[in-house]
Amino acid sequence: MPKEGRKMARHRFDKEDGGDRHVGLLKLVQILSFLVVFVAGIIIGLSTSSQINQYFTSQARLFFTNTIAATTINGGNCTIVRPCKRVDILSMESFLHPKNLTHRMTDEELFWRASLMPSKEEYPFNRVPKVAFMFLTRGPLPLMPLWDRFFRGHDKYFTIYVHTPRNFVLNVSRDSPFYRRQIPSKDVEWGSVSLVDAEKRLLSNALLDFSNERFILLSESCIPVYNFPTIYRYLIHSKYSFVESYDDPSRYGRGRYNRKMLPDIKLYQWRKGSQWFEIQRALAAYMVADTKYYTIFKKYCRPACYPDEHYIPTYLNMFHGELNANRSVTWVDWSQGGPHPATIMGINVTESFIQSIRNNETECVYNSEMTSTCHLFARKFHPSALEALLDLTSTVMDF
Repeated sequence: MPKEGRKMARHRFDKEDGGDRHVGLLKLVQILSFLVVFVAGIIIGLSTSSQINQYFTSQARLFFTNTIAATTINGGNCTIVRPCKRVDILSMESFLHPKNLTHRMTDEELFWRASLMPSKEEYPFNRVPKVAFMFLTRGPLPLMPLWDRFFRGHDKYFTIYVHTPRNFVLNVSRDSPFYRRQIPSKDVEWGSVSLVDAEKRLLSNALLDFSNERFILLSESCIPVYNFPTIYRYLIHSKYSFVESYDDPSRYGRGRYNRKMLPDIKLYQWRKGSQWFEIQRALAAYMVADTKYYTIFKKYCRPACYPDEHYIPTYLNMFHGELNANRSVTWVDWSQGGPHPATIMGINVTESFIQSIRNNETECVYNSEMTSTCHLFARKFHPSALEALLDLTSTVMDF
């Protein structure tokens, strides 16, 4: 073959051979790309699957941990797990007789809820009227053993509500009627409208139980001077409430009136009375529902005007005077004068002393008739009086 022919053939084969190489390289690159994408997909898939498994595993652990924590009973070295008892918060029982006094309602929400009154007179359950004993305290209840004895055996006829300073914990045994009877409370300052707030808070929580018919406000220094059946019959059968409300022309009465209360509250409507009241259910609902007159007192009745001595007596006198016996059923000793009643020490507690409270040679009106039984409770008893009082329960007070 001529030289030129050999050169031309070599160039042609060189081109064909180079083209084949390029095609091979492209295929190799494509294969490698597919491999990279495939491997990357596997890695991403494994990573995602691991995260998902970890998420569901953690959620499962959280669920079972919470469930077990809520339902475990520790006994020795073992843990017994049982299903939780479901509580229907919309059931009639929960609505009519709330067992748990702990709630997160604000005062405004609580007062609104408590002011609801059914128009239907009949109750859809066998209603046994109860007396709500509402304790407004500064902390502990030093006379609690006396009250425990007083309440014993009468669970169906009373409920207890305790208002304490904020964050105070009332430590009582499980078998005490005071167990878990604290309501959500706030701090109270003597002589300020915060006392009225506490009273309305107690009334509102007690109104949530539709069995409560009578409401008595007490302090940690109060005692009963009769046994439970006597007090229960006296209050439940009364046609009237017992709120002291009178016109005091002195500077301690009318002198505390503020003319800025006009025209809503006039001087001739102004009343004074003891803070320690007893009222029926309808009046309790009216009082917690009031916003207008409470706001006036909050704004214009400030020291030396004391809302706890004037708000309820004035409000009832203006709107519901015909339902009020206009006296208190709680005895106090004002013989020493001053802004506070006398404190009764243990040495003063005798049988004749208790009898003098029960039968103090005076008469009062009960259901339009005269009676010598005027005071059911008494205050202000020092903690040192507890032992002497316990000694008199069976001989004088009969409980």
